[in-house]
Amino acid sequence: MTSDNDRRRGLLARLRGRPAARSRGRRRLGAAVRLLAALMLAGGAYTVFAPGVQAQDNPPLSGAAAEGKALFDVSCVTCHGRNAQGIEGRGPSLIGVGAASVEFQVATGRMPMARQEAQAPRKPKVFTDEEIRQLGQYIQELGGGPVVPEGDNLHEGGNIAVGGELFRINCSQCHAFGGGGGALSSGKYAPSLMPATDRQIYAAMLSGPQNMPVFGDNQITPEQKADIIAYIQTLKTDRDPGGFFNLGRYGPSTEGLAIFLVGIVALVFASLWIAGKS
Repeated sequence: MTSDNDRRRGLLARLRGRPAARSRGRRRLGAAVRLLAALMLAGGAYTVFAPGVQAQDNPPLSGAAAEGKALFDVSCVTCHGRNAQGIEGRGPSLIGVGAASVEFQVATGRMPMARQEAQAPRKPKVFTDEEIRQLGQYIQELGGGPVVPEGDNLHEGGNIAVGGELFRINCSQCHAFGGGGGALSSGKYAPSLMPATDRQIYAAMLSGPQNMPVFGDNQITPEQKADIIAYIQTLKTDRDPGGFFNLGRYGPSTEGLAIFLVGIVALVFASLWIAGKS
């Protein structure tokens, strides 16, 4: 009797376990179906929205930048390449230089260059002010970078005395004390600052063209830049701040040397005159 009871209990246990096994199988099958449906939904969503994501990576250009791109493709692409990424041996990449560099180089006529030289000389500009703004906007939207503030008068309120001190510390080594410029090595030179406008001086400090170092807002604040520009513009009107004779406006060393030579010659002639009289 005991064995018959055990058999009945085993049979009942097996009968009770079958529905449990079936329910577990259904749950696993349902989970697999749900996972497959989720993967298909994610793939469909990516297919639908991926073009939108790619479009956001390459946002459309503004109207001014689009006009600038048209000018760039005609006048600049030969040296700087498509998308302004530069061509080795012809022109550097313009990615990240900002509108400030474009404004300085193009507004002063240095670009486009007539030929490869040690340094791009200043010459009459090729583009109008509006075209220069469009070119700068294109380069700005392409890779970002420093931008010159709005307006033509960027030295208003500047302290001329402070600007003169900053100029003598940071600029006079190359541009001379009077802003007349000077020679550098390898056929290069620091140009005269007399023809430069406020915007061109500000852009040069931001972009550091050719041999000039970059004076960002961390090195020289916008207020100090205004002081320096105010001093430079004062040099244009006060032609001889250091004395009656400017002697090429090369600073006190030249004037001191000239005075020394004149004084020595005068003393020699005076000595000879006195010796002749005696």
